[in-house]
Amino acid sequence: MNPIRRLPLRRLLVTAKPTSTFAKSTPTFTRSFSACRPLALSATQPKAEDSSKGSINIGNSKRLPEFSLKDKVVLVSGAARGLGLVQAEALLEAGATVHALDRLPTPSPDFTRIQTRATSDLGTSLTYHQIDVRDVPALNTIIEGIATKHGRLDGLIAAAGIQQETPALEYSAEDCNTMMSVNVTGCFMTAQAVAKQMVRLGSRGSIVMIASMSGTVANRGLICPAYNASKAAVLQLGRNLASEWGEHGIRVNTISPGYIVTKMVEDLFVQYPERKEEWPKQNMLGRLSLPEEYRGAAVFLVSDASSFMTGSDLRIDGGHCAW
Repeated sequence: MNPIRRLPLRRLLVTAKPTSTFAKSTPTFTRSFSACRPLALSATQPKAEDSSKGSINIGNSKRLPEFSLKDKVVLVSGAARGLGLVQAEALLEAGATVHALDRLPTPSPDFTRIQTRATSDLGTSLTYHQIDVRDVPALNTIIEGIATKHGRLDGLIAAAGIQQETPALEYSAEDCNTMMSVNVTGCFMTAQAVAKQMVRLGSRGSIVMIASMSGTVANRGLICPAYNASKAAVLQLGRNLASEWGEHGIRVNTISPGYIVTKMVEDLFVQYPERKEEWPKQNMLGRLSLPEEYRGAAVFLVSDASSFMTGSDLRIDGGHCAW
């Protein structure tokens, strides 16, 4: 019998440095993939536009203004790196002032690049706050301070989360409680802290919580019972918060990503090469996703483009759950 695998607690999303093509604008992707290889992207940087011909942008006063986040203040937890940081940059590009919350003492090098770009190129700002979402009093203090400083609070993306791969027969109560305290209670308390400020200030807003396709299905060949249960809880939490907070003009939705090619996943493929071959075969596109493919979802759900959407889950999994 094969020995039982037990892997330590790790952060769910630790992405490699984004390609430079994502640093200045959203490029046009050329897709190249096979069933056994993750998505490869190539992009051509758009040429500088001739101002005499008129700028072609979305999210401005003339073209799809409902996507604009200009003057809005948005928080993103788990934004020191990974998916949270990628989505934070998308919000900045849409015009938002963004505050990043994470437990890391120092965010990733990419954070500094994006922070500089926010000020110099985008006319907005990205601010970092070190906080563990399990420290509820400190979490409330930080979020109240942000809301008071700006006199408003318009949105949240709750992306903080951890992962652990351990067979159910070997899972300890301590590890399970840690998983739930971050992925469920931490998500709940972050959303609650934001909603309290929205209610206090009498402002409408949008809360987005990162769930997972793993909250809907059991992953074939990936042994994560507590993680999957935690993401199912996030889906149900989103529906319940939406039902309670709708009367305050607060919308609550979730995003359920499929498998994302991150630094952690790439390292996992070295240890378990069969997963690199099998995982892409489990969805309808025959490839895995990149963090950058969830940028648009973040802007859509935080902005007025989704103004009549609440209590819903936006599943972006390449058709994994639709078989």
